[in-house]
Amino acid sequence: MGVPAFFRWLSRKYPSVIADCVEQQPVEVDGVMIYPNSAESNPNNVEFDNLYLDMNGIIHPCTHPENKPAPKNEEEMMIAIFECIDRLFRIVRPRKVLYMAIDGVAPRAKMNQQRSRRFRASKETAEKLEEISRIRDDLRARGISLPPEKPKGEHFDSNCITPGTPFMARLSECLHFYIHEKLNSDPGWKNIKVILSDANVPGEGEHKIMDYIRKQRAQPDHDPNTQHVLCGADADLIMLGLATHEPNFTIIREEFKPNQPRPCEICGQVGHEVKDCAGIAHDQTNEADIPIGSEPNFIFVRLCVLREYLEKELQMPNLPFQYDLDRAIDDWVFMCFFVGNDFLPHLPSLEIREGAIDRLVTLYKKAVYKTGGWLTDSGNVSLERVQLIMTELGEAEDSIFKKRQETEKYFRERNKKNRRRERMTRSFQRPSRGQFAPQALGRNQHVNPVQNARQEAYQMRMQGVSAAERQVRGVDPNAALNSMLRPEGQGNQAQGQWGQRGNQDRNDEDSNSEPEPDDEVRLWEDGFKDRYYSSKFGVEVSNIAFRHKLGLEYVLGLCWVLKYYYQGCASWKWYFPHHYAPFASDFVNITALNKEFEKGTQPFRPLEQLMGVFPAASSSHVPEPWAELMSDPHSEIIDFYPTDFKIDLNGKKFAWQGVALLPFVDEARLFHALEPYYEKLTKEEVKRNVRGDDRLYVSNYHPHSNFLNILYESDNFDQEFERVIEGVKGRLLLARDRVNYGGCLRSPLRSLTNVTGNSVVCVRFRDPAYDDKFIFPARRLPGAIDPPRVLKPEDYDPNRGQWRPQIGMAPPSHKVAVNDAGFRMIRHGAGNYNQRGSYNHNPQNGYSSQSARGHIPDVLGLANLHVTPPRGPSESPKEPLRILTRPKKEQAPSTESGGRQVSPRARAQERPMQILVKPPKEKAPTDDSRMRQATPKGPVKILVKPSMEPARVPEYWEQSAATQYSKAETEINKNRERNRTNPDESEKAVESVDRQGLRGRDYRRGRERGSRGYYRSNGRGKLVFVDLVVLQFKWSQPYF
Repeated sequence: MGVPAFFRWLSRKYPSVIADCVEQQPVEVDGVMIYPNSAESNPNNVEFDNLYLDMNGIIHPCTHPENKPAPKNEEEMMIAIFECIDRLFRIVRPRKVLYMAIDGVAPRAKMNQQRSRRFRASKETAEKLEEISRIRDDLRARGISLPPEKPKGEHFDSNCITPGTPFMARLSECLHFYIHEKLNSDPGWKNIKVILSDANVPGEGEHKIMDYIRKQRAQPDHDPNTQHVLCGADADLIMLGLATHEPNFTIIREEFKPNQPRPCEICGQVGHEVKDCAGIAHDQTNEADIPIGSEPNFIFVRLCVLREYLEKELQMPNLPFQYDLDRAIDDWVFMCFFVGNDFLPHLPSLEIREGAIDRLVTLYKKAVYKTGGWLTDSGNVSLERVQLIMTELGEAEDSIFKKRQETEKYFRERNKKNRRRERMTRSFQRPSRGQFAPQALGRNQHVNPVQNARQEAYQMRMQGVSAAERQVRGVDPNAALNSMLRPEGQGNQAQGQWGQRGNQDRNDEDSNSEPEPDDEVRLWEDGFKDRYYSSKFGVEVSNIAFRHKLGLEYVLGLCWVLKYYYQGCASWKWYFPHHYAPFASDFVNITALNKEFEKGTQPFRPLEQLMGVFPAASSSHVPEPWAELMSDPHSEIIDFYPTDFKIDLNGKKFAWQGVALLPFVDEARLFHALEPYYEKLTKEEVKRNVRGDDRLYVSNYHPHSNFLNILYESDNFDQEFERVIEGVKGRLLLARDRVNYGGCLRSPLRSLTNVTGNSVVCVRFRDPAYDDKFIFPARRLPGAIDPPRVLKPEDYDPNRGQWRPQIGMAPPSHKVAVNDAGFRMIRHGAGNYNQRGSYNHNPQNGYSSQSARGHIPDVLGLANLHVTPPRGPSESPKEPLRILTRPKKEQAPSTESGGRQVSPRARAQERPMQILVKPPKEKAPTDDSRMRQATPKGPVKILVKPSMEPARVPEYWEQSAATQYSKAETEINKNRERNRTNPDESEKAVESVDRQGLRGRDYRRGRERGSRGYYRSNGRGKLVFVDLVVLQFKWSQPYF
């Protein structure tokens, strides 16, 4: 969605919606990478059902990444896309459906934005190549070495990631092969259904996914507790997920890391931009220093937690009508459209960075008592109620613009001070002048007297520190040396250059290096409305009717967007025919607006869309006869393809924030110009220009594979078979590119082998059909169960007005730990009670890296002890778990160093020590049936082989540990019963068990104070480390 700062605002205001993904990393064995088995239980403690991939969010970073070298050819791009899908699948591990959606032809309202992006990308690419060529010629003229220039044919045009291009056709073919390969070989894929919606299927990728979810929810046998995961980086996915009102909807996306180093496009080194490139150093002439970017981390955005936040945020007591959280959330989504979206320009008075959403919520909560009801209902807008909100916002516009100007002025002054401070810091990096200035040998130069001895001494100290210290202080260690390499002049002449540099710095300090953008509207001054409409629309000041008409067109656009999010595309032809939005105060008499849209409209075909969004520079992806229309001066639509156009900064600082003033495409003129050229298309181009269907794939392990194979006994490829396949209802049709059972599918990539012995069946898939007047209800379905709440009353911080964030996908469970007394007995029994080790930064020298104080020796060698109960729904093992730890053998000191031989008593015993841990008799209750846990029926037996021979373990050690464990188990049983009768006392009940070594708030505080032996948790409710100085248990599943 067109709100670049929306996700950053959301994550800061509602921090608990973010959870890190727990990802099992592959292991290299004998040079071969062994990847985790995705058929195993999910390490994130939640078993997900459906995974939806917005493929364009995967295709773009894989084909032209920003933080690592780009793929050398198209085959490497396809392999990168496959690897990204593999990684996401291993993280999420869906059990029912994998839906891959590539952007198809978009509605006209979206095509205008796509057209602007592609024209600007083409213009920026041309300008960048021209600048690179100029800088390379300048560096080459100065004799500076450079890497060889890329051939022009190797430049990847990202505009080819558009429906209808040959690249997208090849991508669809490669994904068709990839799905067959995975379903035939990967055990994690064998029981799922895979749906591929390629670029020939109309619609944006995320909206094709939402259409699928919306139509499946309307089925009477739909599971209301389905676990959905949607992958994509667009902010509008959050709005779309909230609009479903599904209780379990999660978004997975890459974690954004700002200020990532990017290699220079000339020399390949990092640390500077193209305009500051100075070539390659002499020791790097043969190969540029191109950094290898690290794999990005993924995070979960939990919409169920966002609903909890919005429930707190949208509380409105004493309403004159019945409160409904679902309707309140729908109104919140609608108000976010005013701040920005992909189909309408945002209102001038609303900026996300200025708290626009909070301002709208405040106005909404005040006006809702006057409206007498909600603003929206399942995608339908109540214009009478929206009018009240817009009137309130219009009255505040003047003060908003003035405050914005004051804020910008304040930041400009602050930035000016920061630049002055940076210049002072840089001046310390230059070599000393005056008394201590470096002098050339054999020259009789004048030495300036010392003016400020303290300053001169400080400069000498700065020049004497090490490079590492300078980096810590934020000083470039090479800056002083580079400044001494004067290209011309020595001595007094160089000192004159220093003086000129100082004068230049002072001139820069007095001037503003960030000039204010040329803003002729000046919204903070009186008369801004007249200047705005005269400058942006070219209308007379007295033309008030135009302003009101513009307001009505904008409101109609809001109605279209809301229907698009809740019911599907209301019209493929409608679009907002202006580059700028009206003021909120110009929404006058909007209740008389006709909200109906033209019925029965159809989207563009893929090649027609290319002609509507591509600039002339990307004509190579268009059929050759059609490409002439984009460049021929006599073409009747040549005005659609300007080679140069204006970008209006519109009060912004950067060009990417400006508005590209491109002419809107006249649909009738475009089709009329293309009509004579359809017959000149090749067969391949005709195939790329059709509207296609989704593809459904299942393996022979799927229970419905036999039924799908039977369908191919018919030869009618146009006949529809309506069928429900494990909760997925749709219309099935035969596919012409189906691979026969046992057949061979040739690989489209040279680096991959063919799929032989095929066992996958593929059919065309269409969503269930509904009447045009059918309304998809925007509410929770009957039987939906809310997940356990994350925001607790005790987690609210009244000073900050926020809830303390919870990390992880599931709330932490109660865990049992040995208390201090048991720990002392363990050490005493090992014969090392009085042994203490000195503090050491290296945790590998026999010290526990997770100990409370960090300096207690790991006498028993238990620092890496892992107790892993079985996972999954299978029954608990009858035999106890036996874990044998073998510590690393210590080498005896050599005789040359004066060491002595290690005695046999100091070596590891042949018979390991056994520790018995009894689990509870009853299985722990869980709020989420999908968190699959198993409790061993027998005791857990831990076999420990110590690194040194301890003294004989006394019998009372085991008896005392069992006593402590029995007390803890008794307290747990009491707390369980107490929680059943009075859930509100659950936290107090946990606190009472702290003395027995259980989790609680006081226990956490003790851990933070550094008390030895307290509990430490990773906060995900799964992996809990009990750090008892020498004894550590790592439970991978909660037992209590």
